[in-house]
Amino acid sequence: MSRKGNCLDNACMESFFSHFKAECFYRYQFESSNEVKEAVRNYIKFYNNKRFQKKLNNLSPTEYRAKAA
Repeated sequence: MSRKGNCLDNACMESFFSHFKAECFYRYQFESSNEVKEAVRNYIKFYNNKRFQKKLNNLSPTEYRAKAA
């Protein structure tokens, strides 16, 4: 939750939802709520484990953690 009138408080979530909508939600047509739930689960798994991120030197979070350890 961000403070009223301060969009920067919620920048991480805004960025995630922007990527989610562009890379997952708008690319498919869903027939049921179960399909939406499954797509959300799969995308979050993908985003946290496999999707490369510029701020992590173009590594996935999993690769970045392994390299840092």
